Amino acid sequence: MRGTFANIRIKNEMLPGVEGGYTKGPDGQQASIYDASMAYQEAGVPLVVFGGEQYGAGSSRDWAAKGTNLLGVKAVIAESFERIHRSNLVGMGVVPFEFTAGDTRKTLGLTGDEVVSISGLSGDLRPLSILPCTITYSDGTVKEIQIKCRIDTEVEIEYVENGGVLHYVLRNLAKA
Repeated sequence: MRGTFANIRIKNEMLPGVEGGYTKGPDGQQASIYDASMAYQEAGVPLVVFGGEQYGAGSSRDWAAKGTNLLGVKAVIAESFERIHRSNLVGMGVVPFEFTAGDTRKTLGLTGDEVVSISGLSGDLRPLSILPCTITYSDGTVKEIQIKCRIDTEVEIEYVENGGVLHYVLRNLAKA
């Protein structure tokens, strides 16, 4: 889990000029992604990752999705996904979303200090739904964007509702 997002070449655009597995912790200070994740989990804060094009390409795919889940990430919002990584995220219970309407992580001016809320995930979620995402900036400004849920099939919805494919299978075995 400590190795997730720990590539020395990774660039978190929310920390200009910094390479490697670092991000902002709950106190707004630079921390390792692992340490920041543990602090956010201890505070009960679910996490969202923002990404660019072909998010997940080149990663050791199933471990990358598993590590993402274990770090407390509940959703990834990206410009596009590498196809197998998208499927693996769903299998781990992490919901993949794509930007719409020309929005990107760059056009939104994200700094890592925002609060992100995604509506419409419970109840009547359908594959490839467009859902509202509210971003509250540190100055109190609120922006609502539309994001496309990349849960592509009905069975994938069941996987996510159960916390991933393993939990889905175990619950079905328990019922039998």
